[in-house]
Amino acid sequence: MKNKHFIVASALMISLGSFAQKDQIKAAEKALKNENPTEALASLGQAESLLSGATEPEKAQFYFVKGNAHKALAAKKMDVAKNLSAAAQAYQQVMTIEKASGKSKYSEDAKNALAEAKNQLVNAAVDAGKADNNALASDLLYAAYQADKTDLEKLYYAANYATNAQQFDKALDYYSELKKLNYSGEGTNYYAKNILNEQEEYFGNNAAAKTDRDTKVRLKLYSSPRDEKVPSKRGEIYKNIALILVQQKKPEDAKKALAEAKAANPDDTSIMLTEANLYLELNDQATYKKLAGELLAKSPNDVDLIYNMGVIASKTNPTEAEGYYKKAIEIDPKYINAYLNLAIMKLDADKKFVDEMNKLGNSEKDNKRYEVLKKQRNDMFSSTLPYLEKAYELDDKNVDVANTLLNVYGALEMMDKKKALKAKLGK
Repeated sequence: MKNKHFIVASALMISLGSFAQKDQIKAAEKALKNENPTEALASLGQAESLLSGATEPEKAQFYFVKGNAHKALAAKKMDVAKNLSAAAQAYQQVMTIEKASGKSKYSEDAKNALAEAKNQLVNAAVDAGKADNNALASDLLYAAYQADKTDLEKLYYAANYATNAQQFDKALDYYSELKKLNYSGEGTNYYAKNILNEQEEYFGNNAAAKTDRDTKVRLKLYSSPRDEKVPSKRGEIYKNIALILVQQKKPEDAKKALAEAKAANPDDTSIMLTEANLYLELNDQATYKKLAGELLAKSPNDVDLIYNMGVIASKTNPTEAEGYYKKAIEIDPKYINAYLNLAIMKLDADKKFVDEMNKLGNSEKDNKRYEVLKKQRNDMFSSTLPYLEKAYELDDKNVDVANTLLNVYGALEMMDKKKALKAKLGK
């Protein structure tokens, strides 16, 4: 008899617990209606300990209300990243529970709320990035990725922001996950102009976005459809893994990472370029030269590759860098960055001239040295001028190029050209 009474008592306790849980969920829903999400979460906290004994519909209701409460707190600008992330996790729980139970009372609303929470995370990340809060932007984007693990692009940008924030351990984890998932980011972005304001709008980068864009163009709501090819980010991911490992004083691990990258992507020249750069950073000139030769043999007319080889060489060998930049211009006479880097590289010598000239006295020997340096400086400006003028011709909206060109005209006493350029710039 005692055992029977015990069993009845236990059943009664479970039943009472279920009632208490329902009351707490109802209290939470009421608090949310009264715009008090903090009180709602407090009520849910009391119910959570009883969740193991709840029915599947009760669990789904619990997590749906919990998601709404966290989302409401985020709307009040309270721990936005933390609360939106918690909301996303709760909505995912709702869908998981109802999918397993075969019921879908809250799933559609949870799905829509999850998408909204994800968008809010992304928008908050954009704002954080604009404010140079790279650490927060990374956390927000990682939370957006957690909300939708099919969206690897968010993980990629979370890794980038973590790198910018110098959170190298976190960045390495994110990049390593991208590598494991074989993410490339390669694809096509779809654009078209809104006929109401003639502003180009971005539709997305998947099949649904293309269909949406093409339909609106057909309906004459948009015009001038444009497709933009997005190159693979795989090389950059491997590069950043290697560079972080170098930063962490792990060059052997960096070499291993790049070797694995090359094996997985034998035709990706950006990985080979990163490997060459790594050996240059390690001051292994022989290996660098070997890899550079292999790169150029593989793609002798790849203008971006040749330009990047110039950027790498400029760190240690300006003469070699100049050769690469000139080769890039030979292949593509409109490759503006090659002109700019040639000009910058030559102008870097100006400080050396000015410093020495300012230290000279008034003796006959110093005066002679001054004249020699003055001529060398003028020769330097003269050799720079054609590259600056071409860069300005290619991009006359570039204020930095225009101002540098004004200074060079002034140094060479080309006052007519300086006056004409100032007039064009409205100075």
